[in-house]
Amino acid sequence: MLNSILSDSLASAVAPEEFMVCMGAALIMGILLAWIHTYKNQVTRNFILTLALLPVIVQTVIMMVNGNLGTGVAVMGAFSLVRFRSAPGNSREISSIFLAMAIGLADGMGYLGAAIVLLAVSGGMTFFVIWLPLGKGGSRGRELKITISEDLDYRGIFDDLFCRYTDQADLMRVRTVNMGSLYELQYHIWLRDEKMEKEFLDEVRCRNGNLPLVCGRFASSREEL
Repeated sequence: MLNSILSDSLASAVAPEEFMVCMGAALIMGILLAWIHTYKNQVTRNFILTLALLPVIVQTVIMMVNGNLGTGVAVMGAFSLVRFRSAPGNSREISSIFLAMAIGLADGMGYLGAAIVLLAVSGGMTFFVIWLPLGKGGSRGRELKITISEDLDYRGIFDDLFCRYTDQADLMRVRTVNMGSLYELQYHIWLRDEKMEKEFLDEVRCRNGNLPLVCGRFASSREEL
């Protein structure tokens, strides 16, 4: 299953039927990889197209090199230049690109079984890790901005509400607004129960005199590599 389907004459020529089989397999696995990457992930159409075509491109290049060392070095240099003309991606995008290149490399050498196993194991691991409740505690995290009048002492003014509705509350920043007549307090809080968010905000509004109040999730960050 993990043996190469290419004949021993690879060093001289590639049979047309072998080339078409490898290209078809690379295209199918590229489409499957693109579908796996879209699972619970924000993607663009251009990146999905890239993932679908990258295994075919790498497979074709590897088969065209055909054992020629000089051509292989030139191709390696061309691929390295692409990296410096590309915007940095997050960790999942980088792993998908490397996986697409590995699948294309295996297909180009005729190891279709190895490519299928690699895609199956990587895809299964992706679904499994996403399914696990890892890092989901951050869904209860909120960035809270409270505006109060300048005559109020902001130190400890909301502590009883935070003890009742949150697991943790950190005062991150204090700044003056409206020509110094108001204070804006910025907190990072972790709610005990997301269903009680409205009740919590209503009590904060009563405490700050119904001045402007902003509550939202933390800004999403990109895990760049």
